[in-house]
Amino acid sequence: MRRSMKLAAVVLSGSLGMASLAACGAKSTDSNTASSGGASDSLKVGMAYDIGGRGDQSFNDSAARGLDKAKADLGVSVTEAEAKPGEAEADKETRLKNLVDGGYKTIVAVGFVYQDAVNKVAKDNPTVKFAIIDSNSKDQPSNVTSLLFAEQEGSYLAGVAAANKSKSKHVGFIGGVQSELIKKFEAGYKAGVKSVDANIVVETTYLTTPPDFSGFASPDKGKEAAQGQLDKGADVIYSAAGSSGNGAIEAVANAKKYAIGVDSDQAAQPALARYKDYILTSMVKNVDTAVYSYIDSVKKGQNPTGIKLFDLKAQGVSLATTGGKIDDIQDKLKTATDAITSGQTKIPVTPEG
Repeated sequence: MRRSMKLAAVVLSGSLGMASLAACGAKSTDSNTASSGGASDSLKVGMAYDIGGRGDQSFNDSAARGLDKAKADLGVSVTEAEAKPGEAEADKETRLKNLVDGGYKTIVAVGFVYQDAVNKVAKDNPTVKFAIIDSNSKDQPSNVTSLLFAEQEGSYLAGVAAANKSKSKHVGFIGGVQSELIKKFEAGYKAGVKSVDANIVVETTYLTTPPDFSGFASPDKGKEAAQGQLDKGADVIYSAAGSSGNGAIEAVANAKKYAIGVDSDQAAQPALARYKDYILTSMVKNVDTAVYSYIDSVKKGQNPTGIKLFDLKAQGVSLATTGGKIDDIQDKLKTATDAITSGQTKIPVTPEG
């Protein structure tokens, strides 16, 4: 699932040496200096992934697509690093510091788990621009931009789809880690289901609770949780669990029921191709769009800061249509979408009931 580590010396500079890269799990992408012409003044962008890294078929991969587009279209030089299950907070700080020391003056941290580390390293390095996905804090330094999404809005539509497609009137939700962020997915999904039929049963399972974030990278746990919900009668299961969701999709497909993917269009992911007939849709978070737009703004000499929200109206979230399995309910989804974007429907960000 993960790409092999490629430590191209021509890309890496300053104190970001081979030893420090190994310590923080960094890897440069193929020929990134060549893509920007090797110019010494090209923008250098570092990306620190959440657990699972590039190849998770979900959240991190969406961020990676934005980075790849920036590399191809904007000629930026890039390097990547990823978190490890069970690592200490100090490891995250070290990873970010190593990127800074390597001359990467624009750094994107993928995931709320980096908030404390970003705050500290950004404060110590005020000339470096940081973006963090899915998190913001009141004491966030001015050189940090939060890239946020209205997950509850996209998840509401996923709930509408699930309710319309469930034959057993029994559906499920699997969250990777019981956090405020993932509760937004749960809240929106449940609200969407109940908007169609208040009597539909919604099973909820979380794989881990903080400080254990392995629930985002444990396909075996996702598979077990999905099987438990299937055994209780659920016939549509939505997973917001990073690569753990791959295990849930496998279990659902084996049972010939419907899975709902997350973050990326999972029916279109090569690694999940064998299950595509049982992926009803995916709640897509356009993390790639957010990452690219942030890097583009820095490249243009702008000074992004504060909060950038990517909601349903801004096409920051959407439902994938790969496979045509929700084509017959597009009118219902459009009605729900219009009600959200007009402000008529207000969606909770914490689960009700």
